[in-house]
Amino acid sequence: MATVLITGTNRGIGLEYCRQLQARGDTVVAVCRTPSPELERLGVRIEAGIDLTDAAAIDALVERLGGLSLDALILNAGILESTSLGALDAESLRRQFEVNAIAPLRLTRALLGHLGEGAKVILMTSRMGSIDDNGSGGSYGYRMSKVALNMAGRSLAIDLRPRGIAVALLHPGLVSTRMTGFSGQGISPEESVRGLLARIDALTLETSGTFWHANGQVLPW
Repeated sequence: MATVLITGTNRGIGLEYCRQLQARGDTVVAVCRTPSPELERLGVRIEAGIDLTDAAAIDALVERLGGLSLDALILNAGILESTSLGALDAESLRRQFEVNAIAPLRLTRALLGHLGEGAKVILMTSRMGSIDDNGSGGSYGYRMSKVALNMAGRSLAIDLRPRGIAVALLHPGLVSTRMTGFSGQGISPEESVRGLLARIDALTLETSGTFWHANGQVLPW
């Protein structure tokens, strides 16, 4: 049985991670700003009021955790805002970088004392952060922030290897959630998280730093 801390847990993929991990007997620490009724009904440990862009909030989370050891850290919290070439918004670009790229790196650094040998760090990224795979353009803030997150993940894989900590960069697929406007073409959060957990369970130091689709496909950078 593992102890797993997950960010961005009040809905969507983060909520489903909590549900499936709890169902298989793992201990879940759900981090969010405001818990949803669905999250509260799960009965997992909730650490609410945490804005991951706020250094003081990260410090408060570390203090709340005390000496708790974590087997996995799933950095799922993220935002997507429309930033087309014709309507560039510098503040939106900065906000997406702060939430999608900088916050996961800062939280990983802050929680290193809770991660021992054999632990795993999971960065929830996106295929939209693949430079090679970009065939449609647009979405500047989201794409750029996820490229930055991918680079952070590759560096973390190198820096954490001596500690025995493996890192994965995971794309959930097109999932029908509020972030995607509940796309009719998307898969369910349940299906996505089943695939994501399979990737996490299979992660080793030998495969650390890999960019995977939830279905097991290795994605191009």
